[in-house]
Amino acid sequence: MAVPSPIVAGNWKMNGLKQSFEQIDAVSSFLSSKTKPTCRVLICPPFTLLNQFASLASDDLAIGAQDCHFNASGAHTGDISADMIADTGATFVIVGHSERRADHGESNELVSGKAVAAQSAGLNAIICIGETEDERDAGDTLSIVIGQLEGSVPASANASNTVVAYEPVWGIGTGRTPTIGDVATVHAAIRSALIKRFGEQGSTVPILYGGSVKPSNADELMHVENVDGALVGGASLKATDFDGIIDAYRK
Repeated sequence: MAVPSPIVAGNWKMNGLKQSFEQIDAVSSFLSSKTKPTCRVLICPPFTLLNQFASLASDDLAIGAQDCHFNASGAHTGDISADMIADTGATFVIVGHSERRADHGESNELVSGKAVAAQSAGLNAIICIGETEDERDAGDTLSIVIGQLEGSVPASANASNTVVAYEPVWGIGTGRTPTIGDVATVHAAIRSALIKRFGEQGSTVPILYGGSVKPSNADELMHVENVDGALVGGASLKATDFDGIIDAYRK
């Protein structure tokens, strides 16, 4: 059975100004000057920096966006289409992040539509799923996560155009992380659901873990079975911290 190619992705969220170019330049320098990691590396800056950052894209470093509209064009003031993202040279886009689901009321159906738009534009869609603290405390983690997976991942998904990112909402930016056993259980359930739906193709879709990933816990988390990399938030804003996470794939 083929093994998914791991990815370490940085989600900068609503952070970063023009001077932040020095951070991505530093990441690029780390990747070229140190031992090459066995993972793909990706940074998703805010839209305002996307075009500038995409100029640094290389075989070592990919650039992605944090969201897209489900339509290719039209009267959607303030929105960005997947084709516009691809036009910058970016190759990935995050869809369905818990902050989008919570702050903008995004449903599984909407997230699936965005994923289809991304794939149609030639982008790789990183589809986020994860439970809240209340859902976890109620013992509903697996039903919520698999329900989101089934509703958010479109039939067009395959290992070449889709990444799944599991982010326990209660662990994002809080410093809290599930136990290694908890992570293993959820990722195993996600893998089983992908294989059940897509057959052999489902075994090679990367499944990332996100939620307070940092250099101090990255090595342990990245070596959990069915964890194929990380979706990193705050720790991706500083090149040295982000590189410390990438180091988990240099051993």
